[in-house]
Order: sequence, then C-alpha cells, then structure tokens
Amino acid sequence: MRAGFVARSSGRGIALIFGVLLAAEVAAQTASTPPAATPPAAASAAATQTAPIAQPLPPEPPLMPPTPNVSAAAESIYAIARPGLLQIRTLVESAGRQSSIGSGFLVSSDGLAVTNYHVVSQYALEPKTYRLEFARPDGTQGALKLIAIDVANDVAIVKLDGTDLPHLEFDPAALEDKSPRGERLYAMGNPLDLGFTIVEGTYNGFVEKSYNARVHFTGAINPGMSGGPAVTAAGKVAGINVAKRLDGELVSFLVPASKVSALFERAKTEAPLDLAHVRDEIDRQLVTWQGAFYHALGEQGFKPAALGPYQAPESAAPWFNCWARTNADQTPKPRAQLDSTSCSSQSSLYIAEDIETGRAELSHAYVRSVDLNPFQFAAFVSQYYGGAGMIRSWSRKRLTQPECHEDFVTRGEGEKAGPVMRTVWCARAYRDFAGIYDVAITTVTQDRDKEALVSRLAMQGVSYENAMTLAQRFVGELAWAK
Repeated sequence: MRAGFVARSSGRGIALIFGVLLAAEVAAQTASTPPAATPPAAASAAATQTAPIAQPLPPEPPLMPPTPNVSAAAESIYAIARPGLLQIRTLVESAGRQSSIGSGFLVSSDGLAVTNYHVVSQYALEPKTYRLEFARPDGTQGALKLIAIDVANDVAIVKLDGTDLPHLEFDPAALEDKSPRGERLYAMGNPLDLGFTIVEGTYNGFVEKSYNARVHFTGAINPGMSGGPAVTAAGKVAGINVAKRLDGELVSFLVPASKVSALFERAKTEAPLDLAHVRDEIDRQLVTWQGAFYHALGEQGFKPAALGPYQAPESAAPWFNCWARTNADQTPKPRAQLDSTSCSSQSSLYIAEDIETGRAELSHAYVRSVDLNPFQFAAFVSQYYGGAGMIRSWSRKRLTQPECHEDFVTRGEGEKAGPVMRTVWCARAYRDFAGIYDVAITTVTQDRDKEALVSRLAMQGVSYENAMTLAQRFVGELAWAK
C-alpha cells in the first residue's frame, strides 16, 4: 500500500475542447479482543454507592455464561487458513531483489490464487523489467504467472505450479453480498514483510459514498497485507484486503468476495492474460469503466445550489461527498471573502504507482471584494484560480503536458441568458491508453466588478465524447439565481 489519504495495501468555446483533446492525443503518440461488559455485581455496587449504610445488600446476581474465547477462535482460524496464504513479491529482474510486496491466497487445488491488481501492477505494465514470486508460510517459494486482472475492482488472479494444494473457499452469504453487519472477520496477510499475521475486525457493510463496491472493515490493515483474505469465523472468504484511510483509526476496506469470485470464475475458463498486450487489456477495461461511470453521472444529473446571485450545479449522484468552507473568520480580515463548496467522487482506480484515475470533482466559489478595487479584485481571482485545474499533478512518464484554450462563453439568449463567463479548457492524454484523457473546465463570471462565481469540473480517465457531454451540461447549468 502507498501513502496518501487512502493508502492501498502495497458551444464555440465548448467545441474548442476537441482541439485541446486532439493536441493532447498527438502529444501522447509522440512522446484485538473487545472490552468485557461490566459484571452485574460491580454494576450493583456502583448503583448503591451513595445509599444509606443500613440499606440491605441486593441479592446476588445470577451467574453469567462464560465469555467465548475469541483469541482461541482466531488461533484456530489462522491454523486452518495458514497453508493457503501467500506473500507475493515483485522483483527487479536484473537485480533479483524485491521491489514491492503484498499478500494473496490460494483458491483452487491446482494453484490459482487471488491478490490485488495493485500488488502485481509493476509486473503487469513492465513484464520485461520485473518478475513475480510467491512465498508460503512453510518457507517454500517459486514463480508466479499472471492469469487475469480486473482493474476497476483491484483484483488479479495468479497461478503457481502444484496439485492438491490447500486453499480457501468463499463464504456463500458474502458471494450474494448479504453478510450481516457487525459480523466478526479476520484479515490475514504479511504486513511490512514481518511475517504472516491475523487481525480481528468487524464487517460494517458496503461503503455508501463509493461508486466502486468496497466493504468497510473496522480493523487494522497495514502495508503488505494487500491481497490477503478477510474470512468469517467459519474460515470462509468474505473479501480481500485492499486499502485503509490514513486520517482515521481502523478504517479499512475490502474488495467484496462477489467481485473476487467473478474474476476467479472467468479465469478458470478464459485464456490466460497475454503479457504482450496487458496495456491493451487495461485500456479496454478503462474505456468500459469510464463509459458506465460517466453515464451514471449523467443519469443522476445535477441539482441547483445558490451562491450569492448565482446558481451553480452540484452532482446528485449519491457517491459524491461535499464540503464547504469560508475565509470570513480569518485573522487578519481578508480583503476578499470566499465561500466555497467542493464535491468529489470517493473512489478511484489504481493503474500504477505514479498514476491513479477514475475520479470526478466539481467545485464552486463565490468571491466578493471587501476592500479591493475592481482591478485588484480581478487580479485576486485570476491568481487564486489559475492553472490547468487537474486533479492530480502531471506525470511525464504516463501523461502528456496539459494543453489549454481560453475563451468567453454565454449561456442562452435574451431573458434566458446567463452570465458571461471566461472559460479555460484543459486536457492531457494518457500515453499508454488510447482515447483516455484528463479534462478540466474552469469558468469565472465576468458580469460584476467586485463579485464573481468561479466554477470547476475536473474529470479523470474520460473519453472525448463523455467529457464533452458532461462539460456541456455543467456549463449549461451555470445561471443567475432564481
């Protein structure tokens, strides 16, 4: 997993975006046990602590049934699952030393195993530079073959040589996405290359504000455990470790067993992944995913939000999380007041260590002068919201440099006309994946001297058609407040 907010374990103006996208495309082509409950006797004593001394003692409470030995249960589960666990290593071929590590587990007697795509991504993208190996708890090691990948769900199927191998099975309820909330789960893996471990935690259902299906697991998943199993008390797989939040405590995530099993079933019948065309397969999966994602955004539509005299669009999609902020309470008093909202889809797709994609963000800021004259105000707005507006910084290896175009656009005509907007369109192409872009649209109203609405829509991993469609709708929703 990597460090970050979420760490993985290991019109005229609008039509001109086509030229920006084309230029970007050309550039691409060239270039723990729970606390025990308070015993009844102790509770009674606490309740009578301030009562008169002469008060008779309460009757003795009935005997409580013994508390289950959770640690013993975990020990038993680990003992059963241990033979099927794997550490998965990506080695630099020329040096013979590991570059990254993760975990995995066997799911068939003939050597098929499951891990995360991000655990094997280095090898998938550069199979001539890296190789894959496994290590089992008993010390045996060997080579691994990459059989199948699912980038959207961060799953991969690998294979080691062998027969009659011990393996894990999937939990029937988890395969139907019907696991009970509060069920105890046990996550296993090899954190920080320290050795195989088992961690107790709790199943808390699916993450609500996420387009990609993820299970909220309350437990400690650490780097190196990515790809390891999270099992029920019966030892059945309910999901695989994938990520954790770095700004919280024990907030971790699993890929649902249903998504893992689906790739496993396909891998049993389809031809193995052709390593010479892995990037083509990733490209195909990205195009398919973004098509569904941006179609869903369009289906959900926009809802209006009032910001001063303006009306701005916010996504109605349930997987967007929105926050607001203001500088009104800052000291010293700001010379321009800024009230803003920012909304972002919570999920993203890991492609490589230096590139993630699959996010959409939109923001609005209502800015008004406190004591700036019109020229100072214009300079403030331009300086504060300059740049290409991309979600992630530019990676020369994976992305072209952004190409931008600036113009003035107006929504509607006559009484239905909206404010005149200075609009900047920027796009950059993915060097390895044809037809996929990052696109950002920033608009600034030009109708008033000392107040303005600054709006931005940023899309990652989007096709030309989908970028145009969503951008037109976004700009079309910017209007005067009713």
